[in-house]
Amino acid sequence: MKKNILFKALIIALGLITYTSSYAQCDTIASLCDRHITNSFVSDGQNYRALLVDDQIAEFDMTLYGGSTYRFAACSGLSDGNLIFSVYDKERNLLFTNKEYSNSPYWDFKITSTIDCTIEANLDPNVSASGCAVLLVGFKQ
Repeated sequence: MKKNILFKALIIALGLITYTSSYAQCDTIASLCDRHITNSFVSDGQNYRALLVDDQIAEFDMTLYGGSTYRFAACSGLSDGNLIFSVYDKERNLLFTNKEYSNSPYWDFKITSTIDCTIEANLDPNVSASGCAVLLVGFKQ
């Protein structure tokens, strides 16, 4: 009986340690990614994060308001170009993907009409098999 309780406690402790170190990794990546949200952009205050393994895809839903210019910065790992992000409208039409631009870590979007969209992020399989995906969004004042 004591072995069973000890085993459960060990599993819980390992889970918490893994979760904490993964979250700390995401903090580091978010800090590095923040350099792409330059002074001409104001952060929307959100850190969109996901822990990805292999071919998993993270989805982030947001509304982009007409008359604004947005910058998306997408990072995973300690160097740029590890994360592929794609922007879709609500009908799942592809509006943009950084895959066509050597996985550029950021891109600016001038929005003429308000749209609801989904941003998908996945790791470039040629670079990484797992990691924390971070998407930061800024807009011009």
